Amino acid sequence: MLTQELLASARGLSDNIVSLRRAIHKEPELGLETPKTLAKVRAALDGLPLSWREGPSCTGAIATLEGTGTGPGAERRVLLRGDMDALPMEEKTDLEFASTIPGRMHACGHDTHTAMLAGAAQLLCAQQDSFAGTVDFMFQPGEEGYHGARFMLDDGLIDPLPDAAFALHIMPNAPFGVLGGRAGPLLAAADEFNITVKGRGGHASMPHDCLDPVPGAAAIVGAIQAMVTRRFKSTDPVVVTVTQIHAGTAHNVIADEVVLGGTIRTLSAQHRTKVHGLIEQTAKRTAEAYGLEAECELTLGFPVTICDERAVQLGCKVTKQLGGEDAWRDMADPIMGAEDFSYILEKVPGAMFFLGVAGEGEDWTQCCAIHSSRMHVDENALPRGTAILAGCALEFLAEGFAE
Repeated sequence: MLTQELLASARGLSDNIVSLRRAIHKEPELGLETPKTLAKVRAALDGLPLSWREGPSCTGAIATLEGTGTGPGAERRVLLRGDMDALPMEEKTDLEFASTIPGRMHACGHDTHTAMLAGAAQLLCAQQDSFAGTVDFMFQPGEEGYHGARFMLDDGLIDPLPDAAFALHIMPNAPFGVLGGRAGPLLAAADEFNITVKGRGGHASMPHDCLDPVPGAAAIVGAIQAMVTRRFKSTDPVVVTVTQIHAGTAHNVIADEVVLGGTIRTLSAQHRTKVHGLIEQTAKRTAEAYGLEAECELTLGFPVTICDERAVQLGCKVTKQLGGEDAWRDMADPIMGAEDFSYILEKVPGAMFFLGVAGEGEDWTQCCAIHSSRMHVDENALPRGTAILAGCALEFLAEGFAE
């Protein structure tokens, strides 16, 4: 099954995959509610032998295919996932199918993820009688910070849990058609913090009559950076970045308070817990040194995305069988971005892989990255992604994980 014939079949679906991707790209939707996108998916898969489940908390859906063939995988269940939501940003591409909705863009490639997943569903439905076992196709909204995967889990849509799970994420600044992956931490946990530094405002010409929170807030920014570099091993990275500072209303007014906001990225549960406590401790004690008070609010984001070594080996095997030895690259290091596929991988062994979609023959190092308003995708790579998703499902159902 894992031969050039699978890739050829995926290429035969290229028009369908690209057409769906472009239709989704033109009408991007945000957050947990992506009804138009889901409707496009269901229309593209209409008439196929799929059963559908939807939940009350979001527009996520699971399409399930039961293999009618025979073999050792009859009791196995595998999940393939694609996300559907876009980003709240203006598109600045010259694409003929650019976003028609101001302030919204598929700048993270979720349109391609969804289209490749739908292509994999078409591919596997056409081979339904050649395999045994169950495939769940997870069409998920709310990946961009809305915890869509967690909502779908809470709604019971992924019950029973699969035995393995796989997902792809495109990289527009990575070599065309090359798949990258690694065992262990792939992407970071991403949490948010807000620190309110409270003082006593007044006239800017008389700071001695006030408790100016600005110098204390500035000291907290520096103290946090020193805390990270002095309290955590560089081999288990922690990134804390202050991205927002809000204070004051006029040049001659000392504000009552300063609000600092930012992000926390960690690659282990231990460091995630530790850094939360140290940020609060650092903020409060630094503020006290300036005669101020500090309140710290932490908002939990996605957990660490951890890939099972057996799933990564399976993905590597499938990719090389489809595209040759050069089609796979081992990633030496994790990426400090975050993914809510991590919620699935907390419960199920599996892996996420990165698919390079820079223009074939282009200098990929000069291409715009994800979340760029000028991001482009070479759509010729999408059938390969479709074949890899389908191939991972077929390989797992037929052979399970290598021990």
